[in-house]
Amino acid sequence: MTPRLVRVVISGALGVAWPAAAWAFGGSGARVWLPESYSTYAPAIDQLFYVVLGLTGGVFFLVQGTLLVFLLRYRRRPGVSAHYTHGNNTVEIVWTVVPALILVGLLINSQTVWSHVRGTPPPHDLELEVQGEQFAWNIRYAGPDGRLHTDDDITTINQMQLPVQQTALVHLASTDVIHSFFIPQFRVKQDAVPGLRGRLWVTPTREGQLEIVCAELCGLGHYRMRGFLTIASPEAFQAWLAEQTQGGT
Repeated sequence: MTPRLVRVVISGALGVAWPAAAWAFGGSGARVWLPESYSTYAPAIDQLFYVVLGLTGGVFFLVQGTLLVFLLRYRRRPGVSAHYTHGNNTVEIVWTVVPALILVGLLINSQTVWSHVRGTPPPHDLELEVQGEQFAWNIRYAGPDGRLHTDDDITTINQMQLPVQQTALVHLASTDVIHSFFIPQFRVKQDAVPGLRGRLWVTPTREGQLEIVCAELCGLGHYRMRGFLTIASPEAFQAWLAEQTQGGT
């Protein structure tokens, strides 16, 4: 392969990888297909996604471009004999060490994000329980006594409210089969397993109306297992809680 062809292939690969990396690190809020982010840790997850996409996309086009060059340059031609090449130790070391370093970097980055999202939750402002059943989400808030599973608990079906810019600690459970609690805008997806109690936390960053879906096939009515999440101001959330308490729900 001539130096010129090498430069063309590498330039093409970088031309694909660079926009994805710039998208990830630019902080412009641009999106390709991911939904808008509504949680504090969603940007870190998105950034990791786009970095991996950029790297794998660049490698894909680099490999395919090299394959195309070899197909054209070393195609069968009259009067040209095949030439045997043993290999190049330097090239082999480079293409072994460089991917290894990239993987180590991705491991460190992903572990940092994972430990932040799935590690010890930060101090929370609100605690609630989400219990899945065929085919609904049962939401439970602590009542005036501030404790879950007491007589003054507030319960709703498929209706969740959270205050913006406040951290909510969510306990997950299931009464029958495995369900998967999924809010794409939060970048949150966790199974609710019968007999086990899961836990996640989230801090909403903006007000809005979102959907809660079940991302695990849980029966014939799986398609209609959908809840609704309202992210409101802290004042509006407290007013909603008071209304639910007075309504006896």
